[in-house]
Amino acid sequence: MSAVITTSNLTKRFKTHVAVDSLNLDVPQGAVYGFLGPNGSGKSTTMKMLLGLTQPTEGEIAIFGEPLTLASRTRLLPSIGSMIEAPPGYGHLTGLENMRIVQDMLDLAPAQIDHALDTVRLSEHKGKLVRNYSLGMKQRLGIAMALARDPALLVLDEPTNGLDPAGIEEIRTLLMHLAGQGISIMVSSHLLDEIDKMASVLGILAGGKMIFQGTRDELFEHSIPDLVIETPDPQAALAQGIAAAPTPEGIRISGIDKDQTAEVVHRLAIAGVPIHEVRRVQQSLEDVFMDLTGRGGLL
Repeated sequence: MSAVITTSNLTKRFKTHVAVDSLNLDVPQGAVYGFLGPNGSGKSTTMKMLLGLTQPTEGEIAIFGEPLTLASRTRLLPSIGSMIEAPPGYGHLTGLENMRIVQDMLDLAPAQIDHALDTVRLSEHKGKLVRNYSLGMKQRLGIAMALARDPALLVLDEPTNGLDPAGIEEIRTLLMHLAGQGISIMVSSHLLDEIDKMASVLGILAGGKMIFQGTRDELFEHSIPDLVIETPDPQAALAQGIAAAPTPEGIRISGIDKDQTAEVVHRLAIAGVPIHEVRRVQQSLEDVFMDLTGRGGLL
């Protein structure tokens, strides 16, 4: 797939603090790109640079294959819808009145506003004051504002932040629906397992550096899940000099590959230790993330 966003050595320094460090992004067209990392990892700063809201200290940005410059901004940015940090909107106005402001600013047709409200399922609530909206409704209104210009790309910073599980699921369903309509989506979050349910490509940021970029399957190849060996005699297994932790069902071993697993099983069998089952522990995206960031290595 061609890329809707690429960056080369993108860097942002604030005095002595490096917020984003030599970032090379590659956001494929038509994908949901999950931009992950803990709070303070540089996600919001990166997104602001992609939208021309903050100037990079170093590096280059290309949007739809064209370099993002002061001259090209006015041509490129109308094809991008965005919501950065907090959902926009004036609380003393209704949802529709807020959307009309967007319509006037961007010189949009009324049908575009109606379609955006329909897409996020706010049409029946468009007459309510935004201050009376739930947080989930405010987030959906922010996404409607981003969608009003019929963008080819959505850039959303923490759209599920602060939502309850039902609200998170609602936003996830909406974003997957939009992706199904051909809109490329870059969405940041610190909720790793939630992004795992919707993203086809992942970029993981830690300390301003990209520690992984690729598919979920590629990510999981970089992390070795723990091995559980079920045995009724864990003490006999531990007596063989194996670096393992006892569990109620046997022993648990960390960080060994297939060949090392075969060697351990062979050693236990030779020693006469009964083995009932050998299996890998199922990992979540958060498990893998913590493993990688805990090691501090870059992939």
